[in-house]
Amino acid sequence: MSGLSLDDAVQRLMQLRKQLHAHAKAYYVDDAPTLPDADYDALYRELLTLEATFPSLVTADSPSQRVGAAADTAFSSVKHDVPMLSLDNVFSETEFQDFDRRLRERLNWEVAVGLPYICEPKFDGLAVTLHYRHGQLVKAATRGDGSSGEDITANVLTIATVPKRLAGENLPEHLEIRGEVLMPRAGFLALNERQIAAGEKVFANPRNAAAGALRQLDARITAQRPLAFYAYALAAISGAAWPSTHSQTLRWFKSLGFVIADEVCLGHGPMFVQQAWQTLLDSRDSLPFDIDGMVVKVDDRRLQQDLGFVARAPRWAVAYKFPAQEVSTTLEAIDFQVGRTGALTPVARLRPVNVAGVVVSNATLHNMDEVQRLDLRPGDTVVIYRAGDVIPKVMRRLDDEAHAHRLIVSLPSACPVCGSAVMRPEGEVIARCSAGQFCPAQRKEAIRHFASRRAMDIDGLGEKWIDLMVDAGLVNSTADIYRLTQEQLLSLPRMAEKSANNLLAAIETSRETTLARFIYALGIANVGEATAEAFARQFGRWQAFQEADEVALLATPDVGPVVAQSVMSYLREPHNVSVINALMAAGVRWPDQAAAQDLPQPLLGQTWVLTGTLSTLSRDEAGARLKALGAKVSGSVSAKTHVLVAGESAGSKLTKAQELGVTVWDEEQLLSMLREHE
Repeated sequence: MSGLSLDDAVQRLMQLRKQLHAHAKAYYVDDAPTLPDADYDALYRELLTLEATFPSLVTADSPSQRVGAAADTAFSSVKHDVPMLSLDNVFSETEFQDFDRRLRERLNWEVAVGLPYICEPKFDGLAVTLHYRHGQLVKAATRGDGSSGEDITANVLTIATVPKRLAGENLPEHLEIRGEVLMPRAGFLALNERQIAAGEKVFANPRNAAAGALRQLDARITAQRPLAFYAYALAAISGAAWPSTHSQTLRWFKSLGFVIADEVCLGHGPMFVQQAWQTLLDSRDSLPFDIDGMVVKVDDRRLQQDLGFVARAPRWAVAYKFPAQEVSTTLEAIDFQVGRTGALTPVARLRPVNVAGVVVSNATLHNMDEVQRLDLRPGDTVVIYRAGDVIPKVMRRLDDEAHAHRLIVSLPSACPVCGSAVMRPEGEVIARCSAGQFCPAQRKEAIRHFASRRAMDIDGLGEKWIDLMVDAGLVNSTADIYRLTQEQLLSLPRMAEKSANNLLAAIETSRETTLARFIYALGIANVGEATAEAFARQFGRWQAFQEADEVALLATPDVGPVVAQSVMSYLREPHNVSVINALMAAGVRWPDQAAAQDLPQPLLGQTWVLTGTLSTLSRDEAGARLKALGAKVSGSVSAKTHVLVAGESAGSKLTKAQELGVTVWDEEQLLSMLREHE
């Protein structure tokens, strides 16, 4: 081999790479091996020898590069150009029929044939997005929070079913393809056998094993794990036309070299969907991978565009979940956990049992009313299930003669963490520790929530460090985070200077935030992320929010009396006010914005409809701009519609608007109006 000339080596390497890519596609994608394993191995060894002799000829798309080098640092953040949305769920035939009805009403679908649906397995893995430039894989990222994820390109390159170079000619300039990384059952069982033989910890289920493999800092470890990638969605494309249906998209994916699920079917209407769901459920245990339901999508892309999106989910797709799987086991004890708001939650400690591939030893009992309703006592035999195959739940108790002689569980009178009094106001379901953040359990949970990604996003301030800081007395409230010094951090066990500096830098960065994030970070009971954003839009400034009375709070969209009372109680508690003032004194800040109630509302009382494709801004962006001016944005045209904005390829809505005499604008008229009110 050493006598080979450079030109000959280039030619031979090109041949080897082409052959190996083709054989890999035949094996992994087409399930039709074209040569024995030993012959493939011989070609691969020849490739390695040539590349070792001529290292300058190693290319990024070589089969040898599936195993990357060890990473020196944690994963970098990747902002998604197209958000990675989640799906809404339905759990019964009736719920799916309601979903179908809502779609037909929104589309004014009066065709005798039902809506065109495509059904696919709902994989129990991790969503990943892949970016290709001229057919070459250039970036891979996790879903993360939907807006940004982690760059896992090096690890994804080790997955054999992810093409590093796409097959075919005339490939698009840019292509973003999404799918699921999972660990097939056979590979999972074999991995656990190796773990046992090596005396190492076994994985609870294939999804956990896949998640752990993808997040390895050393891609060589990922390469040793039996991962697979299934493509299921096109997120973006440039330099080529978007397929007109989702089914065409999946067929195109397969021609490019991707694996797609075999269990995909097409049909019309809810009856077809129900039959497909039952067929998939019946075959669930025989599939090579874990699934927890079926994804149902409207197949026609134009209809998808007409339906649009709500919050973090598309209107045109839904996850039709499988019924929970049930098993029985022994209830060994009922303990009480204290959450970040002080709520005492009874937790069932169970004799470990396998439910749908996951070993379950704990299950929440929600509150004492649930314990009493089920009449649970330690020693009982209980039936547990996983709601949506995710959350373990105690469903019922099985009767036996010994039940009456077992110890009845009562609500503790003192907090199990700090010993403070437990309060349960008359008429309320939730019992709480009265100590607030002075209770270590609440303190730790409150700080974890405060530092979390969707709140203040303090990178590196994880559960382990929070526990150590609170236990060492360095942090007694969230405000103390901003008083930490390098000297204090270095006093913690296993805290190195580099880690301390990184954490201090992350804390410093978090001082610049938004009003919505700050409200959410406070951890006010019943105030989630969406409600915090609604308050930020409504009031614009912290002082206006802090001084709002119940009437003002209730004027916020989607805020009811329970949320309003939670906010008022929280903001009138002296200790909470003290912590908030300390946070602001420590430099936590955000830009003020105009309050929704103070903005001009020239379109108040008007109903607008958007249809077709807009070239300058998305329909979601256009809808948000219209809502900011007071308009109601509807998905269907009626005689009450004020204006229909018609983009390219406007369909039945435009026809109906013309029939009803509704004013029709083009995109330029919309933009002109929006500019007038900027």
